[in-house]
Amino acid sequence: MIIVLDTNVLISGLLKGNSNPGTIVNLVATGRIKVAFDLRIINEYRLVLLRAKFGFHKRDVEALLKQVENEGIFVSAAPLKVNIPDEGDKPFLEVAAAQKGAVLVTGNKKHFPAELITGLAIMNPAEFVKYISRS
Repeated sequence: MIIVLDTNVLISGLLKGNSNPGTIVNLVATGRIKVAFDLRIINEYRLVLLRAKFGFHKRDVEALLKQVENEGIFVSAAPLKVNIPDEGDKPFLEVAAAQKGAVLVTGNKKHFPAELITGLAIMNPAEFVKYISRS
């Protein structure tokens, strides 16, 4: 299974291991799920994870990002001509569109309105955990 993991789900999963996002992060860490990414996504992960308010150590962040890069799927995504509520989320959408069969997992589904985006599986963490448990 391949997912595009929105930063908010990654952060939530790292902070709350016994939550749906925590389950997803665990599935990524154990290799059961692969993360599709591009350099924009890796850079966003790094910027957000290193914010002082989260308290993550730089070496731990770099180890996590190295794992994502080594075990995930690097995607060269073409720009999409769609306007979404948060343009900062566009890299996640573009990578999901470029990686056939990938599920975009986000805590902000409202940033990806169904009427603007067709043909992509977009799930919140609870929906994804339920989906993966049936697979």
